[in-house]
Amino acid sequence: MTTLNISLPEQMRSFIESQVSKGFYSTASDYIRDLIRDDQKRKDQAKLESLLLEALEGDDPQEFAPEFFERLRERARQAIKAKEGKTS
Repeated sequence: MTTLNISLPEQMRSFIESQVSKGFYSTASDYIRDLIRDDQKRKDQAKLESLLLEALEGDDPQEFAPEFFERLRERARQAIKAKEGKTS
């Protein structure tokens, strides 16, 4: 892992320390990493929604069988498991 130094106002630092002292996170770094993961998820979700809207508004709609979506869900599950294995 690499190190990144950041500057925070005292109020933010106190808030982070309170989250750690309450047992929500083991370290300030854990808290920051969790914030970054949440931001990444939000951005990924926004991108997906944008792509879905673009597809819905397209001129070439296609029909998909239920099996297509089950395969897609399975791929998503596998990707999530693989990602969780890397962050643990």
